[in-house]
Amino acid sequence: MHQNQMPDRCGMAPRIRPAADFVEREDGFHLYLDMPGVRREDLVVHIEDDELTINARTSHQLCNGERVHAMEFGDVEYSAQFALTDTMDKSRIAAQLANGVLVIFIPRREEQVPRRITIEVL
Repeated sequence: MHQNQMPDRCGMAPRIRPAADFVEREDGFHLYLDMPGVRREDLVVHIEDDELTINARTSHQLCNGERVHAMEFGDVEYSAQFALTDTMDKSRIAAQLANGVLVIFIPRREEQVPRRITIEVL
């Protein structure tokens, strides 16, 4: 059972922070969140001020006549917040959901992208 929850479909789903990796690369920041069982329509990613918020929910419906003998994938409410900095381009954030992993790409602001300066020979 998830967090010692009994399979009670009428109760509140436990709220957890998904496992996350936040990786900085030359092109920007890559955020990976483990959210098994989440469907796109049950996922909300939004930005307010300098905070990126992710909320999602899983829902496993029981059919008539089904009896649960063990449940480790119960309903879960995922929630996470991440602070955004001035080096990030908030207007170009992109997100993809595949195989239970939400991937969010936060590009660097153009003036923040590292670049090599070409040296002219005179």
